[in-house]
Amino acid sequence: MTTHQPGQRRSGQDGASGASVDPALFEHALVLETARVTEGAALAASRWVGMGDKNAVDGAGTEAMRQLLNSLDIRGTVVIGEGEMDEAPMLYIGEQVGQGKYEVDIAVDPVEGTVVTAKGLPNGLAVIALSERGGLMHAPDCYMDKLVVPPPAAGRVNIDWPVEANLSVIAQSLERDVEDLLITILDRERHTDLISRVRGAGARVKLIGDGDVVASLAVGVRGTGVHALMGSGGAPEGVLSAAALKCLGAEIQGKFIAEDDAMRERFKTMGVEEGRVYKTNDLAPGNQMVFSATGITYGELLNGVRRFGGGARTHTLVMGYATRVVRFIDSVHLEDDGARVTIRI
Repeated sequence: MTTHQPGQRRSGQDGASGASVDPALFEHALVLETARVTEGAALAASRWVGMGDKNAVDGAGTEAMRQLLNSLDIRGTVVIGEGEMDEAPMLYIGEQVGQGKYEVDIAVDPVEGTVVTAKGLPNGLAVIALSERGGLMHAPDCYMDKLVVPPPAAGRVNIDWPVEANLSVIAQSLERDVEDLLITILDRERHTDLISRVRGAGARVKLIGDGDVVASLAVGVRGTGVHALMGSGGAPEGVLSAAALKCLGAEIQGKFIAEDDAMRERFKTMGVEEGRVYKTNDLAPGNQMVFSATGITYGELLNGVRRFGGGARTHTLVMGYATRVVRFIDSVHLEDDGARVTIRI
């Protein structure tokens, strides 16, 4: 399924030449190639689904994504990655990938939900976002308090308001009662009070073990049955979510959480303000933005990789901000020489 939305094209810069280019050209060149990257990572990680080894899942997805990124027509810098250089052997923050034309910043999560994927549980994803230089915030690896709302509620909520007030605004925006809302929250002890308040206001709660990027995506797409995400999760995942939500017209608001003085010093060196509300365009300010996610295990938004003799089938969501196109791509990959398959819907 492909949907088209009206929107103005914006001017940008070709990083290689410095010449002015239409951001749509950037996206036309990279959007399907970006989908190929997450498909490759998902296919590699799927070999380890249900095997109980989260490190093997992550290693397979990361190595495949790295190799495919190096094949693209980009000169990319990883700004959201697997960790700092001394913590991650591949796709570390600051790593350079590709030797092509387009200068890009990259946010990656080769396997979002390594534990759920290793256990064969729902909502394992391969995720990536690309933008022009400076188009994605380099966020510290810390917690972020988040509020994600669908397009009708964008610009109408405030993470600093009481939970009950935001629930009321979301319900009004969607033309329904608070009792009709389903709110996604990570199942963590720190969210005990938040869960109680959401339920006390009359809304229902969907508790998840991991994966707040796919949970944010589900808020931005109608038909998934969820209407907001609340609570704290990883800040890097907040940047990835912002890139997707910007393309969808939804909204994320976030506040970085410093758990100790060392993190506060880290905030200062990175220019991050504790207590400030960062919105979608703060986290993903780029005018040239491509986002892709491919399911590894089954979820309510994306099907997981389905393997058959000699190949596999993948399901991908890929979007471009300037082009205003959202694509769901259902692909069949014939991996073995001579493999044949009967295509069915």
